[in-house]
Amino acid sequence: MDISYILNEFAEERAHYFNAVSPPIMQTSNFVFNTVDEMRKAFADEYSVFLYSRGKNPTTEILRRKLAALDGAEDCLVFGSGAAAIFASVFANVKSGDHIVSVNKPYTWAQRMFDVILPKFGVSTTYIDGRDIVNFERAILPNTSVIYLESPNSWDFALQDLKAVAELAKSEGIVTIIDNSYCTPLYQKPIEMGIDLSLQTATKYISGHSDTLGGVLSGSKAMMERIFNSEFMTVGSGIAPFNAWLLIRGLRTLPARLDRITASTAQVLAFLKQHPRVESVLFPLDESFPQYELAKKQLKGGCGLLTFTMKADNIRQIEKFCEDLQHIFMAVSWGGHESLIIPKCSGIQPEDFDIANPEHRMLRLYVGLEDPGYLVNDLSQAFDKM
Repeated sequence: MDISYILNEFAEERAHYFNAVSPPIMQTSNFVFNTVDEMRKAFADEYSVFLYSRGKNPTTEILRRKLAALDGAEDCLVFGSGAAAIFASVFANVKSGDHIVSVNKPYTWAQRMFDVILPKFGVSTTYIDGRDIVNFERAILPNTSVIYLESPNSWDFALQDLKAVAELAKSEGIVTIIDNSYCTPLYQKPIEMGIDLSLQTATKYISGHSDTLGGVLSGSKAMMERIFNSEFMTVGSGIAPFNAWLLIRGLRTLPARLDRITASTAQVLAFLKQHPRVESVLFPLDESFPQYELAKKQLKGGCGLLTFTMKADNIRQIEKFCEDLQHIFMAVSWGGHESLIIPKCSGIQPEDFDIANPEHRMLRLYVGLEDPGYLVNDLSQAFDKM
C-alpha cells in the first residue's frame, strides 16, 4: 500500500461525514442502539463495534487503521502514551513465574516496569547486551516468555539483529516486542523482519508538533483483540478522540518532516564531528558508528536523534554549554518541530559525576525543523562560551 495513500486517504470514508477533507472529531463518550439485540451483540463483541469510546471511537479508528498499515501489521491499538503501549504489550504476554529477556538500558518506564512492578507478580527480567545474538541464546530460560527489544536505543543507539532474534524467539515459542520509536515505521519495519509486536510513542514523530501524547502497538489481529479485551480495556489507557485527531493531522506531513530532519541532521552531524570540543559522535547511519553495516541493513533512515561526547574539564562546563544555547531547548522527548538537548549529567548528582567516564559527558541532541545553519550557529556560540 502506498504511503501517500495511507496518510491521505486510507480509512477515511468522507461520504459518511459530508465529504469533509479533514475527518471530524467524534467527541462522544458513548453510542446509541436501536434494538436490544444490537446492544446485546455489542456487549458480546466490543472489539468490532462502537459502544463506548474507552474502547473504540470513529476518529481513533481512522488513526488505528492508518498506523497498522504503516507498520505492515494486521491491526493495532492506540494508547494515551507510549508507556501505556509498553505496559499492555508486556503484561499481555507474561504470567506469574515467567522470565523476560530485555536489552540493556531500555526506556526508563519500561525498566521501571521490569524492576519494580513485574517482580510483585513473580516475573523476573535478565538484561543483556543485545548487539550479539549469542547473548540472547545464553539468557533464554525454560520459562522465558518475552524478549524485549529497543533498536536503536535512544541514547547509544545500540541495535539488535531483528531477523536473527525473531528466528531464535520463534524456535523457542517466545513473543518478541520492540520499541521502534527511534525510526518510526517509515524508516524501520520490524514486523516485516519477523518481530511479533512493534510499538512506538506517537508523541514524537507521528505527532510532530509537541502538543499531544500517544502510543502505538501493532501486531496480529488475534493479539490485538486479546489485548483489547484485557489490558487495554481494563486499564482504560486508550487515546481520546481529540488526541487521535491531532495525530492524524501529524501523519499528513510525516514524510516531509522526516526528509527535512534527516537532511538537517547530516549538516549538524558534520559540524559536531569536526569541532575541537567534541570527543566523539554517535549516529547509526554515520560510517564511524560501530554497527554501521547492520544499521544500513535494517534502517531506511536515521531521523534526527544523535549523541555526542563533550571534551570538558568539569560538570559545570557541560551545564554552562546547555544553559548558553539560545535556540535549542533543554527538554526531554524528540520528534517535534523544535530542536532539543539533554545532558546525561542532568540525571547524575554532582557529587557522583565522573569526568573520566565518557558516558557522563554525553549530550543527546534532537535536530528539529529549524534551518540547520541556525542550529549550527547556536551550537557554535555555546561552545565558544565554554
